[in-house]
Amino acid sequence: MKISFQLAVWTALFLGTNVSCFSTPKMNSARTMGTKEASLYHGALFMSATEKTETESSSTNTADRTDKLYIPISFDEMVRQSSSAMKDAYENGVTRQMVRILLPRSSENDQLGRMIEDDAEMDMRSAVLVPPDETWQGGIMQLYRAASIATRSMLREYSKNVAGGVPPRLNEDRSVDESGVDGIGLWQTQGASPQDDVSCFVQPNQEAMDAIENISNQAGGRLVALLNPQWRITDDALDAASRSEGLFGNLASFLGGKGDSLRRLGELGFDNTYILEGYVCRGGNIRFIKRFDTDWAVFAENDAATDYIKVGKSKARPTYQEVDAMLEEKGISLKYARDIGLAPKL
Repeated sequence: MKISFQLAVWTALFLGTNVSCFSTPKMNSARTMGTKEASLYHGALFMSATEKTETESSSTNTADRTDKLYIPISFDEMVRQSSSAMKDAYENGVTRQMVRILLPRSSENDQLGRMIEDDAEMDMRSAVLVPPDETWQGGIMQLYRAASIATRSMLREYSKNVAGGVPPRLNEDRSVDESGVDGIGLWQTQGASPQDDVSCFVQPNQEAMDAIENISNQAGGRLVALLNPQWRITDDALDAASRSEGLFGNLASFLGGKGDSLRRLGELGFDNTYILEGYVCRGGNIRFIKRFDTDWAVFAENDAATDYIKVGKSKARPTYQEVDAMLEEKGISLKYARDIGLAPKL
């Protein structure tokens, strides 16, 4: 076997071909031998035909699912998308989920410079979806009120999907927010079937980790979710340092780095299920979306603010520079240039 392989390699070199072009011998050996034997035969240079087919199929399925992603325009649409992702993930064995969404905001308050904002209770048909960033003038408690609206709607939709359309009873527990002003809450469902009950922490911070661990340990196979955790997806210097082991990492975690919290969440089995976020690039709104079974898809809002146009996708969360390069490749210029007619409208 070894001699035959070496002979094949020397023959390829003699003929001026490349070893990587040996597709026919590879496929034939995989057909005539078992998958395990074929893998051993090809060693580190080759993957068995079966393994290659399964890998390519998985990659193709991920790409297909990514291509079908789109940015929800309405609040109800976002609720359906996120709850559907939660249900699909749960059916795939993901019982500990992290979800990040945009939040509903009154269209009348979708502008800077306002001294106050109306309460989050609003007509969802006229609400706009915006990132939970510094433009929320009401602060973390205003964010909590909007996030609670979204949480209630998502849990009702999720429970309807898994419990035959029976709406659950929803209970809010604010005792997890010891200060009372950190914008943290726990929403739990009580339905006809206890195994379908869900616990969802809203805007948890690192100080809520003990409560998250306690609920997760009590829940067993039931779903426990975290909605819009107060730590960022990306790392700053302190976050990066807190991921290291030893005294230096412990000190960085004590000072606010998220490394220790992420480690504890990882041990509990938490995984990102649905992510919808955004920021401004080139003066226009950019939105990211990802499910647990897709790559990242990147969209740019059109100038009429009525829809989003896909500008790229990425296996890893794209950086600001990568998004800017995507816009450049698509020929999308600065928004002010489009607004004054110096560039085509989007």
